[in-house]
Amino acid sequence: MLSKRVKYAIKTLLFLNRKDNSSLFSAKKISESEHIPLKFLEQILRELKQNNILKSERGAEGGYTFMKNPADIKVLDVIRIVDGPVAMLPCASLNFYEKCIDCADEATCSIRRLLINVRDQMLPILDTSIADLTRSENMAI
Repeated sequence: MLSKRVKYAIKTLLFLNRKDNSSLFSAKKISESEHIPLKFLEQILRELKQNNILKSERGAEGGYTFMKNPADIKVLDVIRIVDGPVAMLPCASLNFYEKCIDCADEATCSIRRLLINVRDQMLPILDTSIADLTRSENMAI
């Protein structure tokens, strides 16, 4: 299940991408526009800034904008930044693999095979960019 943190991070990036990319938007403005609790949003913005997705400027006219091109920001990257591994089990993860303690034989584990298949089907879909998601919103209107 997608966490609220990831959902709010994606909503924030979509909000910024719908706006003029040269403008700055305060956490308060984003919070009000997207109905995201401000304190929660501030933590998410800090993570996105630390991972070079967003940049910020202080002051009365300050706020947040993209550091990276929205076409280069993948939903998959946002999930990994905010929540970590995408796979449902550590033994099915590409980037965060860990052996299951209770598994007798990974090679024959049907649960692991199933979740690797789920992961492999999911990754190409989650490789969608924020720019692509914004375009698909516009096409639905």
